Amino acid sequence: MKAAVLTQTGTMPEYLNFPEPKPTRGHVVVDIAAAGVHHLDLAKASGAYGKPGTLPYVIGADGVGRTSTGRRVFFTAPVSPHGSWAERTLVAEQDLLDLADDIDDVTAAALGNTGLAAWLALTWRANLQPGQNVLVLGATGALGSVAVQLAKALGAADVVAADRDSDRLAISRQRGATATVSITPDTDLVDAFRNAVDGRGFDVIIDPVWGEPALAAMHVAARGARHVQIGQSAAETIQLPASIIRSARLELLGFAHVDAPAEIRRNAYWRLTGLAAAGELVVDTTVLPLSDFEQAWEIQQQGSPRKLVLTP
Repeated sequence: MKAAVLTQTGTMPEYLNFPEPKPTRGHVVVDIAAAGVHHLDLAKASGAYGKPGTLPYVIGADGVGRTSTGRRVFFTAPVSPHGSWAERTLVAEQDLLDLADDIDDVTAAALGNTGLAAWLALTWRANLQPGQNVLVLGATGALGSVAVQLAKALGAADVVAADRDSDRLAISRQRGATATVSITPDTDLVDAFRNAVDGRGFDVIIDPVWGEPALAAMHVAARGARHVQIGQSAAETIQLPASIIRSARLELLGFAHVDAPAEIRRNAYWRLTGLAAAGELVVDTTVLPLSDFEQAWEIQQQGSPRKLVLTP
């Protein structure tokens, strides 16, 4: 079968023939219909994130496909050396999630780890309650765009979308944001955030960026706010005064969606795909054939506001 195969850490994968996966006890072969493209895929291949897998191996951490019985599933954690950027892969049965019947494969794949991260950050980690205020940093990115929509769907009062792309922030308004903040070098972010939300401040902050925007957001945190730290696209470090944490009784929460219990993940993905199938959740995607994975790789390196999906 054809696959995107990494033969040397720190290099571009190659489009090669790779041995077919074989089913084993507790594991099934999945015929892949669509696979997500993530920063994590690139980071692992570069050697910058954890130990690289045994070489050669197929790139890709998740996707949508069908088992030999015809069951349509979303899967994560393919069994090494197999991955999702291929025609077929091998997956533990416990890592298969069912999806709503009426959702298409591409949207389902785009909602995989990205959509799950947005949903679980808001619900399982931050325990968002109806009527609370939410700030989504990086709101025009794939995760942020979903988080804005979900926050409103889950009953949030003020949902503030913040990012650098002012044109795409306008789309956030159409999809549930009650206010937007454009992050520019000359913007006083603390004042901008305060002006965008009611006097209580933000109860939940979804943060895939860190850096100055995160610090400014903490200044506008409500008492008992939950700041969910997901990524670091703006900066790896900040200088954080202790008084900010104390004064707001702020909870600074690290987050990885894979930590959620299996049943919570299954229920979350079913509800996510149901919302998308009903037209209540929109995911912007760019679809490329598997053979063009190098183009997807380059786009992901530069940063894409649309979720990249590969189709064999």
